[in-house]
Amino acid sequence: MAGHSKWANIQHRKGRQDAKRGKIFTRLIKEITIAARLGGGDPSANPRLRLAMDKATDANMPKDNIQRAIDKGTGNLEGVEYVELRYEGYGIGGAAVMVDCLTDNKTRTVADVRHAFTKHGGNLGTDGSVAFQFTHQGYLLFSPDVDEDSLMEAALEAGAEDIIIQEDGSKEVITEPYQYSSIKEALESAGFHAADGEVTMRPVNETVLAGDEAEKMQRLLDALEDLDDVQNVYTTAVLETE
Repeated sequence: MAGHSKWANIQHRKGRQDAKRGKIFTRLIKEITIAARLGGGDPSANPRLRLAMDKATDANMPKDNIQRAIDKGTGNLEGVEYVELRYEGYGIGGAAVMVDCLTDNKTRTVADVRHAFTKHGGNLGTDGSVAFQFTHQGYLLFSPDVDEDSLMEAALEAGAEDIIIQEDGSKEVITEPYQYSSIKEALESAGFHAADGEVTMRPVNETVLAGDEAEKMQRLLDALEDLDDVQNVYTTAVLETE
């Protein structure tokens, strides 16, 4: 299946995530902690915290772990002070790459990110060099079997920005970043359960890579995602798979 098949590729990406579940927990705890520190420990008044908690719940993180992370963020428990960093650069074929980090050591983080770019054929750029190539938004992906008209009606009523019908028949509901959780809940209440979804930095235009270039780009993305301080990696690259 070509890389443009959202439905086929989602299974591949989920498999990669499952293999890194321990790392996913660590990243979620960091995100919950900093969200609570910046916006308070009440998820009803802190959309970023609510989103992080929802992601932790979806990943089957125990409630005690979630609460401890909130308590560290609000100062009720002693914890590490994290800062947010974003690095931008280019990968194979000029594909844009954006790397979001949470770290307690900026010097270590920038050295690790630069090394990953350099080792795998990319280049670390300056602030703002590729950010304009992405849009901050949420998406919910539904099976090709889901009725288009019914989903569209429910999504628009819930406040979704758009519904995109992919070539493979799958449907994507697009949301504002911090309306993601409320729209997801509304759709679930209407009987629509997404196969996948998240708040992400979505590429404005895609760079399609195949063969050797796709393999090299995957190695770069893997190297970045494997770094302890990295929370998320976004790219304009679409990697075509057999």
